[in-house]
This record gives sequence, C-alpha cells and structure tokens, in this order.
Amino acid sequence: MKKKVVVGMSGGVDSSVAAYLLKEQGYEVIGVTMQIWQDTPVESMEQEGGCCGLSAVEDARHVAQVLDIPYYVMNFKQEFRENVIDYFIKEYQAGRTPNPCIACNRYVKWESLLQRSLEIGADYIATGHYARICELPDGRRAVKKSVTGKKDQTYALYNLTQEQLKRTLMPVGDYEKEEIRQIAKKAGLPVAQKADSMEICFVPDGDYAGFIEQETGVPSEPGNFVDQKGNVLGTHKGIIHYTVGQRKGLGIAFGHPVFVLKIRPETNEVVLGKAEESLQDTVYMNHVNFMTRPAFVEGQRYLGKIRYNHAGADCTVEKAGDDLYKCVFFEKQRAVTPGQALVLYEDGMVAGGGTIL
Repeated sequence: MKKKVVVGMSGGVDSSVAAYLLKEQGYEVIGVTMQIWQDTPVESMEQEGGCCGLSAVEDARHVAQVLDIPYYVMNFKQEFRENVIDYFIKEYQAGRTPNPCIACNRYVKWESLLQRSLEIGADYIATGHYARICELPDGRRAVKKSVTGKKDQTYALYNLTQEQLKRTLMPVGDYEKEEIRQIAKKAGLPVAQKADSMEICFVPDGDYAGFIEQETGVPSEPGNFVDQKGNVLGTHKGIIHYTVGQRKGLGIAFGHPVFVLKIRPETNEVVLGKAEESLQDTVYMNHVNFMTRPAFVEGQRYLGKIRYNHAGADCTVEKAGDDLYKCVFFEKQRAVTPGQALVLYEDGMVAGGGTIL
C-alpha cells in the first residue's frame, strides 16, 4: 500500500518539485496550501508574493493539476496570527529582533499542518526546504545541511521535534537549485522560472515598523540615541525601527560609521557605538531544542550560526542554568542580536539551538 504524504505547496518551484519527486518515488501525494493571510483587502492579497498571496494558491493549484494530484487550501489563519504575527510584534516591542520563519516552521507548518495531515490519514508531511533529514544510529533524527550551500535552510529548522522529524520528508535537499529548476522544466511545471520570495511574507514591503504600528494602532514613541556611557547623541523614531547591528537608516551622522549596540525598551533608548564595540565572543541562549543528542556535549567544538546568512564560527557551549546555555566563540562575532536564533552544528547536522538573549 502506498504511503500517503501531504506536501505543503507555496506556489513556488521548490515545493512544486518536492511534490513531483515524491510522486515519482511512489508516494500518494496530496497538495495543500496553508491559508495564513489575515483579513486583508483582496487587491493587496493579489499583489502579495511568497506564501501569503492569492497568486500562490493559483500557482499551486495549477501545479497540482499538471501533476494530477488532489489539492486543498487549509485555513491556518488563527495559528499563524497567534504563533507568528503576535510573537513578531511582541518581540519588536521588547527590543528584540525575531525570526518569524522559525516560529512559522515550528508551530504552523509542522505542528498544525502535521496534526491536520495525520487526521486525514497521511503518513508524512513534506516541504520544499533545502535541507535533509538523517536517522542516527540511536534512532534520533537530525536535520542535515542541503547539497546546495547557498540555499541551505537548516538554520530555520533547528526547532523541530523528534516526532515531527520522523514524519517529515524533504526531497529537495539532495539537489542544487538549478537542478530543481531543470526538473520543474522537464516535468512541465508552470513555476519552473518563478522567482524566489525573500521577504517576510506578511510584510512584503519590508516596513516592519509600519506593519507593527498598523496592527497595534500604537504609533512609535521617539526616544534618545545614547552611547554606552548614557550620553545623549540624538533622537530616534521609536525602538521598533531598529535592530542590533544596524548601521544604515539611523538618521544620525558622526563622521564615522556607528552601529546599534543595544535596544533598551525600559528606557526607550537605542545605544549606538563603533564597529569594534559591536563585537562579542560570549552569547547566552534559552528556549533550547536538541536534535542530534538529548543534550549538548560540554567542551565539544561546534559550528555556531547567529543569523540566517552567517557563515558560522567555531564555539563551545555549556549549561548555565535552567534552560540557559552559554556559548563561547573562539573569535569575537559582530552584532549578536537578541531574539535571533543561535544554531549549533556538528558534522553538517543541526545539534540544536535556541533564542539569543
């Protein structure tokens, strides 16, 4: 009997090819697009790209017709609102810089979609992520880096649980991006040359502060730019406009580059300083999820990534409290940003990760 798999289809080339590959491998494939867009005017929904736009549904439905597989749109508006949008807003208001894709992966794409898929008799869910899942000798699963380094998406998947990994297929991780486009072309998929979506799907124009103000109805409150000693340097537009490590768009000039070093919501201050002041070698994290092992090995060398496009750097990690871990990098890292993820790798696999404090 064929195993049944629900493929999360965003209307892009990667998830479309994932569905094609799994059908070729003999699975019974069902295509699903997650309806996560909120109560938005139809005109703007049609313009939005990524996995939020109505065009995504039309593209995914067209691909499903070509592949001759069943296709459904499932409503996850509430789950997305609670676990992604509300979280995104609260983090920015608290002076942190969230990664909504990580939250969406963990709580919407996997937790909610997997649960609903199991309810309709599916054995697995699948996505078009550039990552691979491997089974370790002790039976644990881990996310392994994809064949294509440039597109690798393992950083955003560190928070998946063992149960979720056991029920997940990621066929795209074995290919380079150009190979995926060639497969789509040969299969006659209409999205073969569709451009990748890079922005946060629910803020397509990239104006995070404007989005937060619109959602909350609360305008940004101006405050002071200060240096590390507390000296006032100027006035900022409101803390939700800034992120640690930011250099451009500060609206203040010193004759030399300055960077955001800290954001202090309790005093509504944004701390600025020189590049060398933004360097640190010690990073703390909490809300930790383990993958290759049930715990980190103290003293072991890991490759640590502090943001999605960070190349990674050697570090060690040790327990520093209840759900608190201290990571020490061998070389100082620039702009370690509270709210982002610190993901640790060993042998090309995700060992685990957590949220930077």
